[in-house]
Amino acid sequence: MGNALSAFGLGFTVPFLYVYVAQVRGLGSMTAGIVLAVFAVAALVVLPFAGRAIVRRGPLPVLLTALVTAALGALSLGLANSATTVVLSAAALGAGQAVMQPSLATMIVDCSSADTRSRAFATQFFLQNLGLGVGGLIGGHIVDPDRASSFTLLFAIEAAMFLVLVVIMATVRMPHAPRIDGNAPRSRGGSWKELLGNRAMVQLSVLGFVLFFACYGQFESGLSAYGVEAAGISTSALGTAMAANTAMIVVAQFAVLKFVERRKRTRVIAAVGLIWAVAWLAAGYAGLGHGSRTMATAAFVSTYALFGLGEAMLSPTVAPLVADLAPTGMAGQYNSAFALVKQLALAIGPAVGGPMGASLHGPYVVTFLLFSLGITVLALRLGRRLTPVQDQPSLARSRVVAQGGAAAEPMPASA
Repeated sequence: MGNALSAFGLGFTVPFLYVYVAQVRGLGSMTAGIVLAVFAVAALVVLPFAGRAIVRRGPLPVLLTALVTAALGALSLGLANSATTVVLSAAALGAGQAVMQPSLATMIVDCSSADTRSRAFATQFFLQNLGLGVGGLIGGHIVDPDRASSFTLLFAIEAAMFLVLVVIMATVRMPHAPRIDGNAPRSRGGSWKELLGNRAMVQLSVLGFVLFFACYGQFESGLSAYGVEAAGISTSALGTAMAANTAMIVVAQFAVLKFVERRKRTRVIAAVGLIWAVAWLAAGYAGLGHGSRTMATAAFVSTYALFGLGEAMLSPTVAPLVADLAPTGMAGQYNSAFALVKQLALAIGPAVGGPMGASLHGPYVVTFLLFSLGITVLALRLGRRLTPVQDQPSLARSRVVAQGGAAAEPMPASA
């Protein structure tokens, strides 16, 4: 519920921020661009500190602080009428939303076991996408560019949702999880040094950067610009492609879960790289081929759908692997570090992909096709760093069953 409500708040307002700042408040496109950039910058600033706070204080207090901060930021954003107040409000909202992600992920780790973790994170991802979709749908029917009060109502509802989530989360009884004593002798950057010394986690972070850069970082920037400029896709078809991505995740998430749970995680990630390579080939056909407008649109929609299939395969794979690589009591630090990698990719991805997708059509497709194949290579290399159980948790369950069967055999009479 926490993940669904936090994603609902994100989908509820973020798609309309540019219109609100630039047109409704009359602050211009430059200020609107700064506000959107502030979201990414605020996340990059707070996430390194969020990990240490989660480790020392636990995820729940950090989550409650983030929710209150985000609620204040949303409410003040709806009332702001100057560039300074808009930017400061966006910074508070962006920082609060960024810290929610690793806090909720660490709570999922604490509430799940190795056997149930993949299913838990798959459910989280499913609810996140459901929340984003429903939030965007409802928000789009509330806002009216000609009435500033409709945007004030929008941000007030978002703030109220965050406060409702505060009440819900305050009632949660978390299982005991190890924490690091704040008074324990530890160098100021000790936990980060320990993390950077974990070669498997470093390789997973590099792989994660490429994943987010080549997929999520292109959805609303480079790929959409490419579709409009190169393939001649209409705005309605672009909306259909976005819907196809969400629909694929909703339909496929639990269908692929059983398939994923019984296979090596790195092999699944490698397969995602190949699927996304096919997606970029479909995008290339849409923009660079000589088919009809209908065929180009179908190919472009298929690109987004194939990305959704890959996302559904990654959700029960990557996040649980981050948790399994973390030493006892350090899940918050590792989740925050991986969230930081994601934010970096989401900040750099649009900056690189947007201009390329709009003007360099052929190089754009080839570049991200190679990035997708790079995902496959990096995933297979990561597999050599992992233990068999880290790569395939089902092996641990099968070993327990085997040991239980052996113990159940009757003992010899001479014993």
